[in-house]
Amino acid sequence: MVQPTLRIRMALLYGALVLLIGAALLATSYILLDRALTEIALPPNPGDVTIIDNTTQVRTMWNPSEARAAMRTSALHYLLNNGLLYFGVIVLIGSIGGYLLARQALRPVARITATAKQLSTKTLSERISLGGPDDELRELADTFDEMLARLDAAFGSQRRFVANASHELRTPLAVIQTELDVTLADPNAPPDELRRMGEVVRDATNRAQRLVDALLALARLQGREGQGLELNEVVTLNELIPNAVAAAQAEAATRGITITAEGEPVRTTGDPRLLERVIGNLVENAVRYNVPGGWVRIETAREGSGTSQLSKIVVLNSGVSVRPDEVEGLFDAFRRGGRARTGQRGAGLGLSIVRAIVDAHHGSIQATAQPAGGLRVEISFPASAAQSASLIS
Repeated sequence: MVQPTLRIRMALLYGALVLLIGAALLATSYILLDRALTEIALPPNPGDVTIIDNTTQVRTMWNPSEARAAMRTSALHYLLNNGLLYFGVIVLIGSIGGYLLARQALRPVARITATAKQLSTKTLSERISLGGPDDELRELADTFDEMLARLDAAFGSQRRFVANASHELRTPLAVIQTELDVTLADPNAPPDELRRMGEVVRDATNRAQRLVDALLALARLQGREGQGLELNEVVTLNELIPNAVAAAQAEAATRGITITAEGEPVRTTGDPRLLERVIGNLVENAVRYNVPGGWVRIETAREGSGTSQLSKIVVLNSGVSVRPDEVEGLFDAFRRGGRARTGQRGAGLGLSIVRAIVDAHHGSIQATAQPAGGLRVEISFPASAAQSASLIS
């Protein structure tokens, strides 16, 4: 069975509406006319009346009641016959007009459908750009265009992510392949050369392993989006700072960078392993992209009151100047300073993992460039119920 199109259904709907209105008007006219004719005043003494023609002297008997009844019957009969004819013509015109109106009204929808049929991963740059009056269909088309823009950005980000991940993995593999080929090409390679080759291969393998671990961590966090945390308990953020600082202390000492921490105890609810990784990645990033003899400062504080209280942790560091328009790009995978940088130390996934963990804990993160150089990264988590209750009491 063929399903009628939306245009036909709307035309039938308009026709049915005209049919109902016309039937109501015809019935109303019939009733009003019937009442009007019924209420025509008659002589005081209704009965046969003799009418004499003055010219021919012909006498005619006329009864007012019978005349009124005949007139009423004739008028109602005329109304029904002609009214039904005009009524049918009006319903037909209404149905045709309804179809044309539906066609005109649904033209933007047809345009949206045509654009959607033409879309693919290579043509997401196309837009409807409907224009016209600012009505519901214009709003629908604009919303569709915004969705296409987000999809285009998401696919572009995915393509860049795959390309950069491939490049990062290819670099250590190329180093390993080169070292093995060069060393094995010399059948008389001394032990020192073999040892050097082994150390280079080990470093390249460790680099590839760190990249794979970071990719798996990021994929695991994104894959669990909306599913909740595997571990959810009250965590004191200040207790996680010493381990995070200890992991970066060796590099900081080599470059003469001072790391300090201060602030009141703050608590949140979440996975302590992931929260420790947030602080660790921020501290490692602050040390790695610092200047010799610089500083890193970690601050904790509470903000708000009652159930809306927040636990905040701020990591500040000295360093080179960062343009404000580059700050947001720091949280993209494989990007540093708003630019793609592959083949360097670190995979450029640290801040991407931080953002994913913060989102999983229903927190917020904001980074700002400091006027003197370096960054200020502020993270806010919902405070634990115990912390909020202790503040109220």
